[in-house]
Amino acid sequence: MRPGCVVLLLVLALCPWRLPVAAAEPDPVGVWPLVPEPVVERGFDPPDDPWAAGHRGVDLLGAVGQPVRAALPGRVSWVGVLAGRGVVVVDHGRTRTTYEPVEAGVGLGTVVVAGAPLGTLAIAGSHCLPRACLHWGWLEGETYLDPLRLVGAGPVRLLPLWQVGAAPAGPTPYAAWRAPITMLTRAGAPAGRPAGAGRW
Repeated sequence: MRPGCVVLLLVLALCPWRLPVAAAEPDPVGVWPLVPEPVVERGFDPPDDPWAAGHRGVDLLGAVGQPVRAALPGRVSWVGVLAGRGVVVVDHGRTRTTYEPVEAGVGLGTVVVAGAPLGTLAIAGSHCLPRACLHWGWLEGETYLDPLRLVGAGPVRLLPLWQVGAAPAGPTPYAAWRAPITMLTRAGAPAGRPAGAGRW
């Protein structure tokens, strides 16, 4: 081993500081695609393997003809019918959200803000037949993410002890059990909503 490498290894071993670690990028803050806040009929349950069965999004209970809104600002990157279901995809740069079954009211390339109407909820292809529900998905590349994280209702995770801080201010329905467990927080969003648990 070269003498320079030995010195470098000794310096790294004896130095009291740690190299900075990149923090995970926080989730963007979005809006519910259905208003009023819908019931989560089926939650996010991605498969262990890309080709296996699972639920790659969430199903939100709604009504036929109900407006479907963009959860985040972006540009409509796909509009069409897939397997008999109307689908709208909105690109947000790093991620994209998907909505089905939808009777589209926007065209390819349309720039939308969060909450902008994309179309109306359809019944054909509903995951909740005979009821209507919106299948809402969120992807980063080819990786499926839980879209409920966009509205602060995603899964609970544990933070390392050195990141534990005071719980967010304000009353929450779960304050009683959150107080003694300050390490619990929602991934990338304030705690306080029950964790919803949804295919694209």
